[in-house]
Amino acid sequence: MLYAFYGLVCGLFIPYIARRFAKFMPATFAYALWQIVSFPRKKSKKKSAQYLVLRNKFRWRSVMSALITAGLFFSASFVFGEAHLVWYCLFIWLLLLLAEIDWRMFLLPDILTIPLLLCGFFVSALGWGWISPQESAIAAFIGYFLPVVVSLLFVWKNKDAFGGGDIKLLSGLGAWLGLEKLLYVIVLSSVLFLLYALFARKRSGAYGPALAVAGIMVAFCFYQG
Repeated sequence: MLYAFYGLVCGLFIPYIARRFAKFMPATFAYALWQIVSFPRKKSKKKSAQYLVLRNKFRWRSVMSALITAGLFFSASFVFGEAHLVWYCLFIWLLLLLAEIDWRMFLLPDILTIPLLLCGFFVSALGWGWISPQESAIAAFIGYFLPVVVSLLFVWKNKDAFGGGDIKLLSGLGAWLGLEKLLYVIVLSSVLFLLYALFARKRSGAYGPALAVAGIMVAFCFYQG
């Protein structure tokens, strides 16, 4: 239950942090870090009816994010075990935050995708992760260059077929999950994105949320403590 409480608190901040990113991105790594840790300046806002609707919507989004994160953290404590659980929860939280930011901005900032990649290397090197350090490095390498090669096949038709943030996110997932499970992530994310496109009747959209959700699902399905 303690990790469920941690998830509740961490989840509450996901929409807020995503909103902060929306105000200053794109930016350099140093400036982005400064904007995250600094407190926003208070501005007087006329509380119109539209503003109140948006504020209530934001609050409900924070509550839903908190409940989802709490549920995932609580489930992680059973599936992955207590050993090194804080790192697995960090993995989940970063993916949820990246999904929220990409959903809002169509952007996956380096200040989050690079730490995701480095944390995957770190936990694997110390033997705390799900895979060996060698497999982590190989999967991260293939996760980065595979979509680059695939994008070359479509660049003549759509120059933004696969964004740079998606590539770095896929590399980070490879560092955590390994090569075999990374292939599952690619297939599952494609299915999720296709279902979203059919349901929303759109031909394009943010692909990061599909990758993030697929990464969490694959981790829960294939790795146990």
